[in-house]
Amino acid sequence: MAGITRRDLLAGTTALGAIGLIRPASAQAIAEFYRGKRMNLITTASPGGGYDQYARLLARHMPRHIPGEPTITVQNMVGAEGLKAANHLYAVAPQDGSVIGGLSRNTGLARFYDFNNAAIQFDARKFHWLGSPQQEIGLFIVNTKSGVKSAADLKTSREITISSTARNSPSSIYARMLNAMYGSHLRSIEGYDGSQACLMAVERNETDAHISGGSSAAFRARFRPWVQAGNAAVIMQMGMARDAEFPDVPTALELMSNADDRQLFEIAFAEQVMGRPFVVPPGVPAERVAALRAAFDATMKDPLFLEDAEKEKVEIAPVDGITINNLLDRAYSAPAPVVERLRALAK
Repeated sequence: MAGITRRDLLAGTTALGAIGLIRPASAQAIAEFYRGKRMNLITTASPGGGYDQYARLLARHMPRHIPGEPTITVQNMVGAEGLKAANHLYAVAPQDGSVIGGLSRNTGLARFYDFNNAAIQFDARKFHWLGSPQQEIGLFIVNTKSGVKSAADLKTSREITISSTARNSPSSIYARMLNAMYGSHLRSIEGYDGSQACLMAVERNETDAHISGGSSAAFRARFRPWVQAGNAAVIMQMGMARDAEFPDVPTALELMSNADDRQLFEIAFAEQVMGRPFVVPPGVPAERVAALRAAFDATMKDPLFLEDAEKEKVEIAPVDGITINNLLDRAYSAPAPVVERLRALAK
């Protein structure tokens, strides 16, 4: 076995693992299709950003898990808040499995919220979602000087101000949803330049609190010392499940008293679960979709991938593609009154 590296051994076993999930004859055909091929990964992100970082990390490691072991080249296609790349993947890109897309997490519900937008030329449910290496969870962070100690206090306290970037940001949308469905008294102060500026507003007592749409490592590093010092507290989580760092803090879903309200938050939180999603176009043959999904899932468990992710300080908390497709199906099939209510709150 001279000359064979650990990476070579891992590549052989993982590629065989992906093939093992498909019928033998089809697996051979898939390997023949991908062998020697250069695939494109089209991402909506500009170079150097978080989405781009995940795309390039995936492009380095996923080829080992695809039968035939092709190479993957990242192509940045920026424009129209991610719609340009999504439209291209849906209708222009080859439909043979040679192209992967890295989309923004709000792409999946773009038509849900803005169904009359002519710029949206795709049906998100028809993409074959491979999955996401990360799931987001938002956090409701309060300055303890506000007097708020728990989510229950939001119903009885004075008006609580929330730092936010804009009316259509998750911070402001979640605040309006909580006012309407939980009985809180939140007022968004908008115009802050990004999540770090929103946190600074809480630190400086300009606002009482901040509700985040996500919680990156840099974001947590900023406020964690405040919590440890007793100057701030996390009183609610904005996601499908509790984060391991805050096991005793309830999610907004858990605090909703009826099924309709829970469904609204489940739809809103679909974007959180989608995190940094990857897709293949709708016309890709089913057996190639299965092979790429298996390769994506295997990559998320790959020690070399995880080692690189740790070096780059990239968080890995994967969700599979079928889960994302199912989330979108549930969102778009929600009863009309639920859809109309959420659209009104999101405006």
